[in-house]
Amino acid sequence: MVMFARLLALLLPLLLAFPAAAEARTPYVAASIKPLQSLAAAVMQGVGTPDVIVHGAGSPHTYAMRPSEVRELTRAEIVFWIGPAYESFLAKAIAGLPARAIAMLDVPGITVLPARSGGVWDTAERGTQVHLASLADADPHVFLDPRNAEAIVRAMAATLSTADPAHQAAYRKNAETTIARLQALDGELAAQLAPVEKTPYVVFHDGYQYLERRYGLNAVGSVVVSPERPPGARRLAEIRDKIKDLHAACVFAEPQFDSALVRTAAEGTSARIGVLDYLGTDLKPGPDAYFDMMRGLGRALVSCLTGS
Repeated sequence: MVMFARLLALLLPLLLAFPAAAEARTPYVAASIKPLQSLAAAVMQGVGTPDVIVHGAGSPHTYAMRPSEVRELTRAEIVFWIGPAYESFLAKAIAGLPARAIAMLDVPGITVLPARSGGVWDTAERGTQVHLASLADADPHVFLDPRNAEAIVRAMAATLSTADPAHQAAYRKNAETTIARLQALDGELAAQLAPVEKTPYVVFHDGYQYLERRYGLNAVGSVVVSPERPPGARRLAEIRDKIKDLHAACVFAEPQFDSALVRTAAEGTSARIGVLDYLGTDLKPGPDAYFDMMRGLGRALVSCLTGS
């Protein structure tokens, strides 16, 4: 009896702590793409690690989940994604989940731009704010503006704090630290890209409007109108004429898509060929990936546009 009493005295603190530990369990979080996973990882640093859904060189525009990834997604309690206008492959899967799905196009403080029509943009279109009738008409690449990334971080911290109030203080502190890093990154990119503001260039697809608007860049068109549909001969001839007429310095490929189309578009022109990776294809997921990806975009633009 004395031995049992001593054993109970030793175990009692652990038994009492168990319900609190269970209550403080970190929710299982998934993010659709690496930039969102990185921002979520920064907010969750020291508490938990979110998973990323689109792996490797996959593109959200054309991604198809494997059965193993669908099964993994069913575990998620919180899913951070851009929205059905971007990750259409996720829309049906998320609709059938009990998970709380947070679409970044809907969060407070986000600046949303309308998707541009066509693949060649004139000066008026590039400089004008067009009325956005609905989010179905939105350009979904909102995360490429660090100011939007700040709004995303705030929304993530609020969502996580509600789901996991035991770690609310950690989420809020991490969010403040991450926002300070984003503000420093914004200033860094502004200084880095200022010398190439007026230099015209062409991108593979129209995925960089937020970056262009934030830093006053001079993208004049895209090789493809939609990543899901390859361009025809007429379309390639049109963009090649644009490159020649405007003396575009560069045509940028992307790791997610066949670079042969970019080489064809640039053929017979003086444009250099560069690579823009707005998903951080080769970067390790985690709290630094977003910052490394954005700095990589800055370096790639300056390198190609200046010919250095």
